[in-house]
Amino acid sequence: MVKKHSRRFDKAQGMVDRAKRYIVQEGFELLKSLPGPKFDESVEVAVRIGIDPKKTDQLVRGSVSLPKGTGKTVRIAVFADGEKAEQAKAAGADFVGAQDLADKIEGGFTDFDMTIASPDMMRFVGKLGKVLGPQGKMPSPKAGTVTPNVADAVREFKAGKIEFRTDAGANVHAAIGKKSFAADDLVSNLVAFVDHLRTLRPSQAKGSFIRKVTVSTSMGPGLQLAIE
Repeated sequence: MVKKHSRRFDKAQGMVDRAKRYIVQEGFELLKSLPGPKFDESVEVAVRIGIDPKKTDQLVRGSVSLPKGTGKTVRIAVFADGEKAEQAKAAGADFVGAQDLADKIEGGFTDFDMTIASPDMMRFVGKLGKVLGPQGKMPSPKAGTVTPNVADAVREFKAGKIEFRTDAGANVHAAIGKKSFAADDLVSNLVAFVDHLRTLRPSQAKGSFIRKVTVSTSMGPGLQLAIE
């Protein structure tokens, strides 16, 4: 059965030339003009990169601070104890704990967006891979979410730092703002994201690294941007 889109989506899709690669500023101005729902949609980017996703040494994962923030409230769970736990709470962490937090997550609690852990807490976090891994919430040194400076990490992610990683199709996805953002601010966030991706190019990657850049709102059609 073919899924039907809403009239609003069909109207928005009719305003987008799917064969065109839009200049970045033009693309975001068009994106902002598309009809959408009454709530403030997220603006999302998907970047196809030139790697072989079947080879683990070519997978890309990391984090980057967006200069204009994300416009989203991020709920953070932190694994820390003692002074570090108190510092994480003061920095704005939503949930802080050690064995008690691990037990809570094993019991089904996942009402948070990301996890940060002090390295000495990985003995508790390691066994949560089956729960946190599929949700993309498993902390990682590469993403800056396993760190001795948990309070600094909390402040950075609350202020607009985002995590990302390659999917099975060699794409990297990220939310880079809200539809209510000025087009210039969305451009700034996109450029920061793509420029950072370029710095993570694996030495084994061949040919063009940034292959395709598509942006969309969370409930709207995608449009391609001309980024080399």
